[in-house]
Amino acid sequence: MKPAFEAGRPHGASKNLEERLEPVRKMLLPCMQCGTCSGSCPNAWAMDFSPRHLWRLLLTRNGEEIFKSRTFVLCSTCYSCTLRCPRGLPLTDAMSMLKQAAAAENVRMHRRSVGFYKSFMESVRRHGRVREMEFMTLYFLSMKNPAIPLRFTPLGMRLMAKRKVSFEIPSRGMGRLDAFFRKAKAVEDQS
Repeated sequence: MKPAFEAGRPHGASKNLEERLEPVRKMLLPCMQCGTCSGSCPNAWAMDFSPRHLWRLLLTRNGEEIFKSRTFVLCSTCYSCTLRCPRGLPLTDAMSMLKQAAAAENVRMHRRSVGFYKSFMESVRRHGRVREMEFMTLYFLSMKNPAIPLRFTPLGMRLMAKRKVSFEIPSRGMGRLDAFFRKAKAVEDQS
Protein backbone atom coordinates (compact mmCIF):
# COMPACT_ATOMS: atom_id res chain seq x y z
CA MET A 1 0.00 0.00 0.00
CA LYS A 2 1.45 3.37 -1.02
CA PRO A 3 1.49 6.17 1.52
CA ALA A 4 -1.01 8.94 0.80
CA PHE A 5 1.63 11.56 1.43
CA GLU A 6 5.35 11.85 1.04
CA ALA A 7 7.47 14.76 2.26
CA GLY A 8 4.39 16.68 3.44
CA ARG A 9 2.60 16.48 0.11
CA PRO A 10 0.06 14.11 -1.45
CA HIS A 11 1.69 11.26 -3.36
CA GLY A 12 2.01 12.12 -7.05
CA ALA A 13 0.53 15.64 -6.92
CA SER A 14 2.91 17.81 -4.89
CA LYS A 15 3.20 20.83 -7.16
CA ASN A 16 -0.50 20.97 -7.99
CA LEU A 17 -1.49 20.76 -4.35
CA GLU A 18 0.88 23.54 -3.31
CA GLU A 19 -0.55 25.69 -6.11
CA ARG A 20 -4.08 24.95 -4.88
CA LEU A 21 -3.26 25.75 -1.25
CA GLU A 22 -1.42 29.02 -1.91
CA PRO A 23 -4.57 31.15 -2.49
CA VAL A 24 -6.05 29.77 0.74
CA ARG A 25 -2.87 30.67 2.62
CA LYS A 26 -2.98 34.21 1.23
CA MET A 27 -6.60 34.57 2.37
CA LEU A 28 -5.65 33.48 5.89
CA LEU A 29 -2.42 35.46 6.38
CA PRO A 30 -4.20 38.12 8.50
CA CYS A 31 -5.51 35.41 10.89
CA MET A 32 -4.52 36.32 14.45
CA GLN A 33 -5.39 32.87 15.87
CA CYS A 34 -8.04 34.26 18.24
CA GLY A 35 -10.15 31.08 18.11
CA THR A 36 -13.47 32.79 17.39
CA CYS A 37 -13.96 30.49 14.40
CA SER A 38 -13.59 27.40 16.56
CA GLY A 39 -15.85 28.80 19.28
CA SER A 40 -18.51 29.67 16.68
CA CYS A 41 -18.46 26.37 14.80
CA PRO A 42 -21.46 24.12 15.57
CA ASN A 43 -19.52 21.10 14.27
CA ALA A 44 -16.26 21.72 16.13
CA TRP A 45 -17.08 18.98 18.64
CA ALA A 46 -16.88 16.36 15.85
CA MET A 47 -13.75 17.69 14.17
CA ASP A 48 -10.33 16.17 14.79
CA PHE A 49 -8.72 19.63 14.51
CA SER A 50 -10.50 22.84 15.42
CA PRO A 51 -10.84 25.35 12.57
CA ARG A 52 -8.22 27.54 14.29
CA HIS A 53 -5.81 24.61 14.43
CA LEU A 54 -6.46 23.86 10.76
CA TRP A 55 -5.64 27.47 9.80
CA ARG A 56 -2.42 27.26 11.79
CA LEU A 57 -1.44 24.06 9.99
CA LEU A 58 -2.18 25.69 6.67
CA LEU A 59 -0.12 28.78 7.47
CA THR A 60 2.81 26.66 8.65
CA ARG A 61 2.65 24.60 5.44
CA ASN A 62 1.66 21.29 7.00
CA GLY A 63 -0.31 19.98 4.01
CA GLU A 64 0.17 16.41 5.15
CA GLU A 65 -1.66 17.02 8.41
CA ILE A 66 -4.40 19.09 6.76
CA PHE A 67 -5.37 16.32 4.37
CA LYS A 68 -5.26 13.66 7.07
CA SER A 69 -7.91 15.71 8.86
CA ARG A 70 -11.68 15.45 8.48
CA THR A 71 -12.21 19.03 9.70
CA PHE A 72 -12.92 20.70 6.36
CA VAL A 73 -15.19 17.82 5.29
CA LEU A 74 -17.34 18.35 8.38
CA CYS A 75 -17.83 22.05 7.65
CA SER A 76 -21.57 22.56 7.08
CA THR A 77 -21.06 25.95 5.41
CA CYS A 78 -23.16 27.76 8.01
CA TYR A 79 -20.93 30.88 7.80
CA SER A 80 -20.83 31.33 11.61
CA CYS A 81 -17.02 31.52 11.54
CA THR A 82 -16.99 34.00 8.67
CA LEU A 83 -19.63 36.24 10.25
CA ARG A 84 -17.92 36.31 13.64
CA CYS A 85 -14.28 36.59 12.52
CA PRO A 86 -12.92 39.89 13.90
CA ARG A 87 -10.71 40.25 10.81
CA GLY A 88 -13.58 39.50 8.40
CA LEU A 89 -11.73 36.59 6.80
CA PRO A 90 -13.64 34.37 4.32
CA LEU A 91 -13.18 31.24 6.43
CA THR A 92 -16.11 29.34 4.92
CA ASP A 93 -14.64 29.94 1.46
CA ALA A 94 -11.29 28.64 2.72
CA MET A 95 -12.97 25.42 3.94
CA SER A 96 -14.65 25.04 0.54
CA MET A 97 -11.33 25.53 -1.24
CA LEU A 98 -9.78 22.79 0.91
CA LYS A 99 -12.66 20.46 -0.02
CA GLN A 100 -12.09 21.26 -3.68
CA ALA A 101 -8.35 20.65 -3.38
CA ALA A 102 -8.93 17.26 -1.72
CA ALA A 103 -11.37 16.30 -4.49
CA ALA A 104 -9.13 17.54 -7.31
CA GLU A 105 -6.07 15.77 -5.90
CA ASN A 106 -8.09 12.60 -5.24
CA VAL A 107 -6.88 12.36 -1.64
CA ARG A 108 -7.64 8.80 -0.58
CA MET A 109 -9.17 9.62 2.79
CA HIS A 110 -11.77 11.92 1.23
CA ARG A 111 -12.89 9.78 -1.72
CA ARG A 112 -16.12 8.66 -0.05
CA SER A 113 -17.35 12.19 0.63
CA VAL A 114 -16.36 13.27 -2.89
CA GLY A 115 -18.19 10.26 -4.35
CA PHE A 116 -21.25 11.08 -2.24
CA TYR A 117 -21.29 14.69 -3.47
CA LYS A 118 -20.76 13.76 -7.12
CA SER A 119 -23.51 11.13 -7.03
CA PHE A 120 -25.91 13.61 -5.42
CA MET A 121 -25.17 16.27 -8.03
CA GLU A 122 -25.47 13.79 -10.91
CA SER A 123 -28.99 12.86 -9.78
CA VAL A 124 -29.92 16.55 -9.52
CA ARG A 125 -28.45 17.23 -12.97
CA ARG A 126 -30.46 14.41 -14.51
CA HIS A 127 -33.83 15.10 -12.90
CA GLY A 128 -33.84 18.61 -11.46
CA ARG A 129 -34.10 17.06 -8.00
CA VAL A 130 -32.65 14.12 -6.10
CA ARG A 131 -34.06 10.70 -6.87
CA GLU A 132 -32.91 8.90 -3.74
CA MET A 133 -32.76 5.40 -5.16
CA GLU A 134 -30.71 6.51 -8.16
CA PHE A 135 -28.50 8.69 -5.98
CA MET A 136 -27.66 5.83 -3.63
CA THR A 137 -27.13 3.44 -6.54
CA LEU A 138 -24.66 5.85 -8.13
CA TYR A 139 -22.91 6.35 -4.81
CA PHE A 140 -22.56 2.64 -4.06
CA LEU A 141 -21.28 1.98 -7.58
CA SER A 142 -18.66 4.69 -7.15
CA MET A 143 -17.40 2.95 -3.99
CA LYS A 144 -16.61 -0.19 -6.03
CA ASN A 145 -17.20 -2.43 -3.03
CA PRO A 146 -20.27 -4.71 -3.20
CA ALA A 147 -20.28 -5.19 0.59
CA ILE A 148 -21.05 -1.53 1.36
CA PRO A 149 -24.70 -1.56 0.17
CA LEU A 150 -25.37 -4.70 2.21
CA ARG A 151 -24.74 -2.77 5.44
CA PHE A 152 -27.47 -0.30 4.49
CA THR A 153 -30.05 -2.83 3.28
CA PRO A 154 -32.07 -2.95 6.56
CA LEU A 155 -32.29 0.85 6.68
CA GLY A 156 -33.29 1.02 3.02
CA MET A 157 -36.01 -1.58 3.53
CA ARG A 158 -37.45 0.35 6.50
CA LEU A 159 -37.43 3.59 4.53
CA MET A 160 -39.17 1.95 1.56
CA ALA A 161 -41.75 0.32 3.88
CA LYS A 162 -42.59 3.76 5.31
CA ARG A 163 -42.70 5.20 1.77
CA LYS A 164 -39.90 7.64 2.57
CA VAL A 165 -37.91 6.37 -0.42
CA SER A 166 -39.58 5.15 -3.57
CA PHE A 167 -38.19 2.34 -5.64
CA GLU A 168 -37.33 3.86 -9.01
CA ILE A 169 -35.03 2.22 -11.48
CA PRO A 170 -32.14 4.56 -12.35
CA SER A 171 -32.58 6.24 -15.68
CA ARG A 172 -30.95 8.94 -17.73
CA GLY A 173 -33.85 11.26 -16.93
CA MET A 174 -34.58 14.39 -18.83
CA GLY A 175 -31.38 16.34 -18.10
CA ARG A 176 -33.37 19.33 -16.89
CA LEU A 177 -30.35 21.13 -15.53
CA ASP A 178 -27.78 20.19 -18.16
CA ALA A 179 -27.42 23.77 -19.44
CA PHE A 180 -27.03 25.10 -15.90
CA PHE A 181 -24.32 22.54 -15.06
CA ARG A 182 -22.46 23.25 -18.32
CA LYS A 183 -22.48 26.99 -17.55
CA ALA A 184 -21.25 26.39 -13.98
CA LYS A 185 -18.45 24.17 -15.32
CA ALA A 186 -17.44 26.88 -17.82
CA VAL A 187 -17.29 29.48 -15.03
CA GLU A 188 -15.20 27.12 -12.85
CA ASP A 189 -12.80 26.47 -15.72
CA GLN A 190 -12.27 30.20 -16.27
CA SER A 191 -11.21 30.85 -12.68
